[in-house]
Amino acid sequence: MTSRSGKLSAFCLALSLGGSVSALVPAAPAMAQGAAQGAVQAATQAEVPQGITLSASDKVWLGKIEKALNSVTTFQAHMQQLDADGKRTTGVVWMQRPGQMRLAYDPPTPLLLVANQDKVVFRDNQLDQTTVIPMERTPLGLLLRQHVSLANDVTITGFQHEGGLVQVTLVRTSSPGDGSLTLVFYDNPVALRSWSVVDAQGRETRVTLFDMKSGIAIPAGTFTLPAQPE
Repeated sequence: MTSRSGKLSAFCLALSLGGSVSALVPAAPAMAQGAAQGAVQAATQAEVPQGITLSASDKVWLGKIEKALNSVTTFQAHMQQLDADGKRTTGVVWMQRPGQMRLAYDPPTPLLLVANQDKVVFRDNQLDQTTVIPMERTPLGLLLRQHVSLANDVTITGFQHEGGLVQVTLVRTSSPGDGSLTLVFYDNPVALRSWSVVDAQGRETRVTLFDMKSGIAIPAGTFTLPAQPE
């Protein structure tokens, strides 16, 4: 039977990986050559992301969102995470661009996620397991860049503005099969409210922010990476 900590570990990995957890699973036995070629062709077609047509107004909002993201280089906030099974956990998140984030869960949840030095390190103290993933393979990498862009190497697959919220969904153009990242902003003033990741299996993990404090000095050592396996 899967432990509660094991389930949370999977969802936190989905949060950081955007569905590339499957890359950690051993490959299935080889198929016949003809079937394998067909699978490769289908996968190649699936890797072409289908972007949406944006109106002039949508593009203006994307520009506002980019400006808002790039104006914040540090923040601290309380967070609530909702996983695909409806399990809620809470904690604190710190961010410092470029390239640093810490997501610490409140007890008794034994989980910690730290992004730094071009990698994301996930630690489950209960299972005594540490997982290291390259930053470039995670949705977090899109948020933690020196300059956040909603164009170039990302494709916008969804956009919505209603009820005082602006929502934009995007994928990496080169690897849309890894999953999608959805960012939700308040529209006045434009400020990040939440993000969610839908992995390759269609399972969603959402993080909602509360009591955000931006432009703060973050103590040294906040983004120290957990000890990593050799």
